[in-house]
Amino acid sequence: MLVKAHLAAKIGEIVKQRHLTQQQAAEILGMTQPKLSNLLRGQFRDISEARMLDCLNRLGRDVEIVVRKTSRTKGAVPGRTKVVFA
Repeated sequence: MLVKAHLAAKIGEIVKQRHLTQQQAAEILGMTQPKLSNLLRGQFRDISEARMLDCLNRLGRDVEIVVRKTSRTKGAVPGRTKVVFA
């Protein structure tokens, strides 16, 4: 859910930067305005991460997912997930 929250926040930031109305943004994103409104208010349980990544693409952003070996060297230490916006 934390990753989805980061993605939703970035979508909202881009919509605001581009001075789009929710209706204009919804058309670009291929969703209804009420669904976009819910996403921007943090109600995104019914929207997949893949769909949110597609939204970022539709807003003109490249999305890159990198999986690498953890830099920690002690045995079976779990990896971590981080969202970085450049």
